[in-house]
Amino acid sequence: MNELDLDQIDDIRAASRLMVRELGFMEATVAATDYPPSAVHTILEIGIRGPLTAMQLGEILHLEKSSVSRMVRKLIESGELNEAVDPDDARIKPLSLTAKGRRTLAALHAFGRHQVAGALAPLSERERRTVREGLLLYARALKAWRTAEEEMDSLA
Repeated sequence: MNELDLDQIDDIRAASRLMVRELGFMEATVAATDYPPSAVHTILEIGIRGPLTAMQLGEILHLEKSSVSRMVRKLIESGELNEAVDPDDARIKPLSLTAKGRRTLAALHAFGRHQVAGALAPLSERERRTVREGLLLYARALKAWRTAEEEMDSLA
């Protein structure tokens, strides 16, 4: 960290905190739903990737097994998710969206797109590309750093 500018680091941290708040992740529910962030992300990930197991969700969302189990149960009970049994291995239970879950997914996409479009509207095309490229780069860098940290921890 000695070669990195501390002011730059603090500015990025402040911007990250502001983004989290502006996106609504400090609220009990997110994206005009009655669900917490982890449930919203579960619906989005299953909607984008297709059926996933609870274990896969835990890895994708960086959540503990017990947290995923509770959240999945609530989403099944609320009619958002369906849990099937793999015909080759009864221990594997892929989760998929129900019709209600697909409607919720569509509403989440509409809400998110509206929010981002509203934020980007006053920017020039060049500024929009800069925002996109910067966020993609930052997200990849955060993931690479976390992965490297986890590998170092596993070796310790």
